[in-house]
This record gives sequence, C-alpha cells and structure tokens, in this order.
Amino acid sequence: MTKSSDNVFHPQTTWLDPAQKQLTDYPQLMQELAQQQIVMLGEHHDRYDIHRWQLQICSGLLAHRQDIAVGFEMFPRRLQPVLDAWIAGEMDEPLFLEKAEWGTVWGFDSALYMPIFRFCREAGVPMLALNCHRPLVTRVGKEGWDAVPVEERDGLTPAKDATMAYREYLFAITNGGPPWMKDKSAASPEFDRFVRAQQVWDRAFACNIANALHDNKAGLIVGIIGQGHLEYGHGTPFQLRDLGIEKQAVLLTCDKPLDEAKLVQNYAKAVYRLPHNFVVSTPQN
Repeated sequence: MTKSSDNVFHPQTTWLDPAQKQLTDYPQLMQELAQQQIVMLGEHHDRYDIHRWQLQICSGLLAHRQDIAVGFEMFPRRLQPVLDAWIAGEMDEPLFLEKAEWGTVWGFDSALYMPIFRFCREAGVPMLALNCHRPLVTRVGKEGWDAVPVEERDGLTPAKDATMAYREYLFAITNGGPPWMKDKSAASPEFDRFVRAQQVWDRAFACNIANALHDNKAGLIVGIIGQGHLEYGHGTPFQLRDLGIEKQAVLLTCDKPLDEAKLVQNYAKAVYRLPHNFVVSTPQN
C-alpha cells in the first residue's frame, strides 16, 4: 500500500510518511485517521491553499464516519454559543462574523476560513471553540499558573511542563524570542515566560478537545490549529497525551520535500506536499 522512496522523493500532491520515509496511500491513510479520536491539521494562518487542504481532509473524514466535529483555534471557548447558532442556521455570514468578534479575536481575512465554516454548516458538522480567554495567556506567561486562581483559568488545568526539546524548538522557530534574549539559550530562565505563554494555548486546545470527547460531542474531532503547536509531537499533542488522549494524529503540509530533520517518527503522521500552482492568496468573496 506504500510506494518506496529511497531518496525521499516527494512529488507535489502526494503524501509522505516521515517515519517510514515513504509515500503513503491516501485511501489507507484516511481509513487509519478515521479510527482516531483527534486528527490535528496544522496551518500557516494566512495560507488559503492550506485551508482548502484542511477542508478536503474534513470532507474525507466525514465520508468515513458521521460523528465528527471540527475544532478551531480561532475561537475562544466563551464564543461556543455563536458557533452553535451558526451551525443551526440562525444567522447569516456577516452576523456570524460580528458575533464571533472575528476582527478582534482573530483578525485574519475571514475569506480564508469561510469555506470550512460553510462546509460545517451545510453538512451539520458541529464546530468547537478550542481557545481560551486571551488575557489568561499573558497572565500565566508573566506570573505562572500558581498565581492564577482556579476559577480564573477559563476551565483549563495547568500545562504539563515543557520538555527541553520543546523549549529548543520554540527557541529555534522564534530566532531566540524577544530581543532581550540575545546571547541566551532555550534553557535560560528568561525564556520561561514565553514558553509558559505558548503552553497556555497548547493546553487550552488539549483541554477543550478532551472535554468535547468526554461530553460525547463527537467521536472524532478534527482540530484546525497552527503548525507550531503540533510539530514533532510537542505542544498540543504532548498536552493531549498528558490528558490521556492517545488516539491522535497530526497532518501537516509542505511546499518542498522535507529535510532530514523532519524525517522522523514524531514529526507528523503524514505530510502533504502542496502544488506550486495552487492559489495561495486570499480569494475574493
């Protein structure tokens, strides 16, 4: 069911299994994903082609099982009633975006995401708010979890401490973090504030996914989440495992064949290579 890739040749529009360094069969992959509890689809928030890819995966999983929901990083938990009303057909698109406070809570062009929102509504697929109250991120980053009373944690439990591997990953992708981190390392105590803040998001997505599964809101949740929260099993996958959610998978995209550092078992379940000629910019409504 797989095609050998001795030199890790990864053509456009194909799927690569990083652990096996082989191209993988899409139908077989979808069958395996349909057995999970959570499938997380990484994204670069401003990439229209990636959002179209996410829509295709959502549609493919719905063809395998009907008890799916789609969870979004873009909405804090307090806006769940707005998502429910949208799915129920109680508001049009302009009102939905207004009630969802899109321009202030998220801010990226809504046209990037509307095809997914329309799909959920048209197919009767529940939408789940996975994020937390934004000030909580700042507060935990500055003061730590212990300084925040339980009743002010937006329903979250404290994040499991970041591994050194995750700290090094965050340090690398942020080029060392803020300017005052110059000449310091991922192990520096000065980096703790940034790591804690990042982990609030990681834990928020994990807690809200776990709660939705526990409440039987879906048998399989598709998570629409930034790629930096998912790569190498760090971030949200790590926090989900801490919450006992082991049946999980991460799918990512790439624009060119993966480098050797990403050809490892924990990078992702599979990686789709996007076509170069696809429309990347935001479409016109």
